[in-house]
Amino acid sequence: MNKEFNLRLVLRVMGSLALVESVVLLAMCLIPLIYGENDAYYFLISSGISFTFALAALFFGRNSSTQIGKREGSVIVTFTWIIFSLFGLLPFWLSGSIPSFSNAFFETISGFTTTGASILNNIEELSHGMLFWRNMTHWIGGIGIIVISLAILPLFSTSGTQLFAAETTGPTKDKIHPKISETSKRLFLIYVILTATETVLLYLGGMTFFDAVCQSFATIATGGFSTKQASIAYWDSPYIQYIIILFMILSGINFSLYYFGFKNKFSKIWENEELRYYLILLFTFAIIITFSLIDFSKIQSFTTLEKAWRDAFFTVSSLMTTTGFCTADYMTWKPMTWFLLLIVMLTGASAGSTSGGIKMIRIVISAKTCYYEFKRLIHPNAVIPVRYNGYLVREDILTRVLAFTLLYLLVAAFGIFVLALSGMGFQESIGGMITCLGGVGPGLGLVGPSGNFANIPEFSKWFLSLMMLTGRLELFTVLLLFTPAFWKR
Repeated sequence: MNKEFNLRLVLRVMGSLALVESVVLLAMCLIPLIYGENDAYYFLISSGISFTFALAALFFGRNSSTQIGKREGSVIVTFTWIIFSLFGLLPFWLSGSIPSFSNAFFETISGFTTTGASILNNIEELSHGMLFWRNMTHWIGGIGIIVISLAILPLFSTSGTQLFAAETTGPTKDKIHPKISETSKRLFLIYVILTATETVLLYLGGMTFFDAVCQSFATIATGGFSTKQASIAYWDSPYIQYIIILFMILSGINFSLYYFGFKNKFSKIWENEELRYYLILLFTFAIIITFSLIDFSKIQSFTTLEKAWRDAFFTVSSLMTTTGFCTADYMTWKPMTWFLLLIVMLTGASAGSTSGGIKMIRIVISAKTCYYEFKRLIHPNAVIPVRYNGYLVREDILTRVLAFTLLYLLVAAFGIFVLALSGMGFQESIGGMITCLGGVGPGLGLVGPSGNFANIPEFSKWFLSLMMLTGRLELFTVLLLFTPAFWKR
């Protein structure tokens, strides 16, 4: 931290990353051409603007050092998401699909951060090109702009280690490969395989190929943008809904476990405590909510029970994995279920997955720490270490986990207070803050599954946009930028 901040290096790396977006935006011109729509022009302009920025950044960053420090890594990751969102909103804004700049930015950063909170009142009015780009922002953001781009960073002779550390700030990082670029390639391949498999299965279930691709982008990225205003409820098909449940759950699992599975290292999967607790909690909450939905005095058939189970299972899977798809309006359920669903939103799924929230590994370690602290009070002379996956958890990791969990809850409480001050209702403030910080999508009340964020105050949209970014980068990467010590030489 005592070295001078390397601005030229930051510009160089951000320029190389902006090239990625300009290429994707250029490729997006194909979708309007395929469907005979006139949106290609807007993608072409947006690509040109992104490309111009990339060239300028690369020019001013030429001949810079190739070593990325922690400060540079945090700045690059944070501002790359902002830059991607600013260029990514251009097709929506220039075409008039989303006329308001604030709304266009909110929708785009919600896409890239895989939050899925929307301001659109009629999604089906959008052209195929705009719908596809909207879901493509999820797919790019899901695996992480930086992790995808790590595969190309060696072309620019730049180390990706600090970028990977800033992008993946969980307590543990399973080593898939000693080289970061090779790790990113393997994760990206797993990501593509899951997306392609779900697309085929949804297409076989009766979706159009376009809808199947878009829904798969949103599922594997745990994003939640649908091509229909009614979300997944539009397809009243148990097959389609169970396929999406399956892939939401799969997307909430640490991606490194898939790699270990391909390598026949199944012991790493069976011994993974986070996976075990993730599945136990998910099914437990789904069963509790199923029982709350059933009126046992009016059960008419097995279909009634199956529908209650499917709605509860889908909703819990969607909110725990922070996907945000909907098949039912849970605001019409008993208020007790709202409390349970808020817990689910806060919890999140696995670290190393595309989901948001606190993450199950932190919940497990925090719970064990509290439990063992009680045991130490009863047996003061006993040595009771915290273990995870059979290994001793170091004190510094325990401290970081507890600090993150506390900070997450404090930021959530502060955000609820700010939103309430800005003019949002109390229920909407709670739901809106927790859903945006956790990257979930739907909240409570008017920003619940049957509503959206279109009518919240302008200030709230910008504040929640910042919270989406802060939550997606797991607090520290963004919040460090606001500390004076971070910038001192």
